[in-house]
Amino acid sequence: MDSVTTYRLTFTLFITLSLLCPQFKADGTGSVFFLDSQSHQYFRPRSSDSTSEADFVSLTEVGAAVSVLLGFPPPSTLSAASSHKLNEVLMPNPFDRPRTVFMLEVRGAEILADSHSAEDSDDSFITRVFGGRRVVFGQNGAAIELPEEDDLSVISLNDSDDCTDNEINDFASWLGGSYVTTSLEPLNGELTIPLASGGHLKLYMSKKADRAYVTSLVSLILNIRRAAELHDVLSGRMQNPAELLAGTFDGIKALQEEYKTEGFAQHALQLFATSVSKIFDSLQTAYKGRIVGVIVFNAAPAPSSGKVLNVITTSRPVARWLEETNSSSSSTAVKEVVLVRRTLAWITGIILLIATLLGVSCFLEQSPCTCSFPSFLLSK
Repeated sequence: MDSVTTYRLTFTLFITLSLLCPQFKADGTGSVFFLDSQSHQYFRPRSSDSTSEADFVSLTEVGAAVSVLLGFPPPSTLSAASSHKLNEVLMPNPFDRPRTVFMLEVRGAEILADSHSAEDSDDSFITRVFGGRRVVFGQNGAAIELPEEDDLSVISLNDSDDCTDNEINDFASWLGGSYVTTSLEPLNGELTIPLASGGHLKLYMSKKADRAYVTSLVSLILNIRRAAELHDVLSGRMQNPAELLAGTFDGIKALQEEYKTEGFAQHALQLFATSVSKIFDSLQTAYKGRIVGVIVFNAAPAPSSGKVLNVITTSRPVARWLEETNSSSSSTAVKEVVLVRRTLAWITGIILLIATLLGVSCFLEQSPCTCSFPSFLLSK
């Protein structure tokens, strides 16, 4: 089994085991998963102590971690305690950052990031690559403060039209499943996808919730592929910009609102995990390992802004000339200084011109220079 397949299965297994372990539902809490690079380590391994403070992070700290991973400093308002927690999550080298982050918010699903579930699986690879942690949500979410610079590209993963039957069929083939259309009407077929835990998940496009889940998942995968293609264009520049691939996924939320049984939503979450882990493998190839993932699971009601993590770009102060404008006397003093500087500049220029002419005259006469003015300067 190659490393790519192992990487995909471990992520799916981690999600599955987290679903099977005891969970507690509480408003204002969620989970975050940091997906490290396959070829480079940007996150610290999780501590063996399940009560470590780094296992409980706030949304503000998640946003600060995203800023640091992109190669920018964290916000100046970050507390000392939060800065210390970031040091426990991120690798200490500030000059070695991926500068590309795949960030996704999954609404309507809360996964308990339990370190014991990974240990019981007898696969230490899970704990090394994925560091699931509890997240404490605020009522208004948190902001990711980024500078408004040319070397930063923020790509939305939610800007697209509805997918087509052909795109759904390609998606099913990509996952080893099938899509059968039952009528001539568009988006009215039956999607069957095998699950990593065994069995199959069937989704009917004629049902509103199923269609919302499938179309949102397929659109997400297509947008991620377009982002990878855009990276190929940006990589041709002399200076590669930092890239933030940000999106939201509401498909699980739509299913939970329609189906009261949690088993169906859990199977849909397994399909989501399989799809995201597989597309993240392709991102690893496109970005040559210099990309990490931040996936936030949020079962709490969405804040007023609609997102728990909002990207805010701030412009730098514009450099300007210092100018005194408080009094007329200061303005007069500035004008006098400018006049003196211009006079000195003209005098210096005239002296340099005369010296140049003298040098040229001595060179043309091929005789020792007597320091006399050339005849053409004395003639009228």
